[in-house]
Order: sequence, then structure tokens, then C-alpha cells
Amino acid sequence: MHSFGFKSTIFGYICGKKHVHMTNALVIIPTYNELENITRIIKKIFSLQQSFHVLIVDDNSPDGTAATVKELQEEYPDSLFLEKRAGKLGLGTAYVHGFKWALERDYAYIFEMDADFSHDPNDLLKLYHACSKRGADMVIGSRYITGVNVINWPMSRVLLSWLASKYVRFITGMNIQDTTAGFVCYRRKVLQKIHLDRIKFVGYAFQIEMKFKAHLLNFNIQEIPVIFTDRTMGASKMNKGIISEAIFGVLKMKLLSVFKRYKP
Repeated sequence: MHSFGFKSTIFGYICGKKHVHMTNALVIIPTYNELENITRIIKKIFSLQQSFHVLIVDDNSPDGTAATVKELQEEYPDSLFLEKRAGKLGLGTAYVHGFKWALERDYAYIFEMDADFSHDPNDLLKLYHACSKRGADMVIGSRYITGVNVINWPMSRVLLSWLASKYVRFITGMNIQDTTAGFVCYRRKVLQKIHLDRIKFVGYAFQIEMKFKAHLLNFNIQEIPVIFTDRTMGASKMNKGIISEAIFGVLKMKLLSVFKRYKP
């Protein structure tokens, strides 16, 4: 176990390191070609009143995202971390990699977040508060808990996402408005209890599966309203394969759970 303690703080100051701070919260950001966003998102998170560490899980971005993160690590040596993977292996496996990394260390609260500012870094404070002060085990930054809070999406995309969440709620029986949300805070114990090696989905359906597993394990899941703003820089990773995985995968997941063959 790695421990964030008094000695490391003193050592940091002796070595003249900048931005040394201890925290119990880690924000995991998977990246693939996010050069246009990565510096801004990291600096924004580190400017917040609450102290967070950031782990970038980069899938060997050809645009040099990882190299930029390495440069930034000189400025944030004790709070910015980089895990570079061999290639584009999918969102779900990136988060599982990040979760395992976090569990090897002492973080109490572990966040999922996109690199493209579709999730407002300021909302990390609201998610953290809901977990640390309001007793939630899993907090979802929800686009649909108070109407439809989405900016810059075409109506067709809004409708698709909203209907997908309705479909997932209907099939799984989860009382969650935004089942496909990717802005989430977990208490450590949730990720310890879920068998991460049994995660089946790699695309956006991974988000549904994590919520379903937490639901089956009877964790306290809360939603708080956030405004989702579609990326203004870089390219979306959405495709038809990801959508079909979500539609058919959810059905299979629920059927297996009914017959007790699905283990959270």
C-alpha cells in the first residue's frame, strides 16, 4: 500500500517541489487524442478549492497527449499521474485499469470523468460532497434528474441518450435517471466489492454495467444534477458498435442476473 503521509510532504518541500498536496480523492481521466483539452482540464482540476489527484490513462494517443501529461508532471509531481497503455483498448478497460491503480493506494473517493469538458470540473466538488457528507456510496452526475441538462447536442443525440436511459431503467429495474452517465464518484468500498475482472463491456455500456453491479450489491446510489456540455474541441468516440453493445448487452446482463448467473 502506498501512503500519503507527513514524510512525503516534508520531502516534497525539501526537494523544492511545487503543488505538493495530500488528498483522499482521485480523478481518473481516460484519454485518446485529447491534446487540445488535456492541459486545460488538468489545470482546472488542480485550481479547485478541494484537493484532488489526477490519473490519466492514455491509450497511446498518436497526437502526443501522454507527452503533454509527462511535461505537466514536472509542475505537479505528487498529484498528477500517468498510465500509458499499448493501444486503444476501450473506455471500460481504461477505467478498470485506473480503479485497480487507485485501490493499490489509499484513495477513499475515486472519480470517473471525461477529458473534453463535457463534465464541468467544478461539479467534482458536488460529487465529492455527496459521497463524503451525504452518505452516498456512488454519486452520479446526472443529465436527466431535473429535466434534460444537455448543451450543444443535436436533438437526435439527446433523444437517443434519453431513450437509452429509459430503456436501461425499464430492463434493469434500476431507479436511476441517467444510467449511461460517465461522471461518477465511488466510495472505495464499492470498487473493492465489485469484481472488476468480470466487467464485460468496454464501450459506454461499461457505465451501465458499473451502476447495475452497484445496484445488485445494494449500495446507496444518488444522483445530483449537472449540465453536460458536448465537446467543443477534439472528436467524439461514439459509434454504432458502442450503441449496439449497450442495447443487447443490457438485455443479456439482466437475463443472467434473473437466473443468478450474473455475479456483481
